[in-house]
Amino acid sequence: MKIGINGSGMVQKASVQAITDHAAAAEAQGFAHYWLAEHPTGGLDALTTIALVGQTVTSIELGTAIVPTFPRHPLTLAGQSLTVADAVGERLTLGIGLSHAPMLAQLGIGFDKPIRHLREYLNVLMPLLREGSVEFNGETLSCSGQLFQKPRQQIPVLVAALGPQALAVTGQWADGTTLAWVGPKTIREHIVPRLNEAAAAHQRPTPRVVATLPICVTEQPQNVRDSIGKGLSMYGRLPSYKAMFEREGANGPADVAVVGSRAAVADQVAALAEAGVTDFAPSEYCLQRDEWQNTRELLVELAGVNNA
Repeated sequence: MKIGINGSGMVQKASVQAITDHAAAAEAQGFAHYWLAEHPTGGLDALTTIALVGQTVTSIELGTAIVPTFPRHPLTLAGQSLTVADAVGERLTLGIGLSHAPMLAQLGIGFDKPIRHLREYLNVLMPLLREGSVEFNGETLSCSGQLFQKPRQQIPVLVAALGPQALAVTGQWADGTTLAWVGPKTIREHIVPRLNEAAAAHQRPTPRVVATLPICVTEQPQNVRDSIGKGLSMYGRLPSYKAMFEREGANGPADVAVVGSRAAVADQVAALAEAGVTDFAPSEYCLQRDEWQNTRELLVELAGVNNA
């Protein structure tokens, strides 16, 4: 299991330069990948930021986790993704997802037939990224388009997929999934079997499973979990995540966070690998400077072992 860093906690309050510095430090410390999310209603554009970060950060994989699909037509997203890939080389991984109905409602965008939307989105996006052209007429999306140039490189595509139908579509069309707020039990018993089954049914390679969870090495784990439970409680109310918490036997975000002593955190990370996670991209959630230092030290050590 390769170890990276998810920098999405910086998106709402940081500058492009701050994110560049964060990613550059991750690269220098031996992490395998660096990820950014994009909130549908505000903040930095993830792909544009990655294009700029990639001018300084020259070797680490750079990925979106995730770009919401509903606000962008897949032809638009294909063009933007290929532009970024041209700027950063063969290091871009495009993570996409449906986002959530309450967030899209802020844009006046409906959340009707999300699985059909996802299936049709991939029916347009994947041929454009692979061959540079598409002819597709669907119920929610249509496209008759051809790019000026055939893509010079293959951009891996990951989909944020949690439910059985989304996992089936992802296994058929994409290169893997990117997960947030999903614990090891659910990954082992639900995510990996369904995703692999769908991929095998369509003669696809074994999918990649990228997981993101908050992480903190601390002597006061309850304080950190209480802060996560209070500050990130909204994720526990979103239906798709709520279903994953129920599968895990967790009450909410605080229960699936990777928090505790150095040994306890190392064991929790190992449990993710055993569950079938191919790439772990934690988001550091620390209340004290020494917690951040201890967490980063452990992650650097784990990255050195796992990424070698």
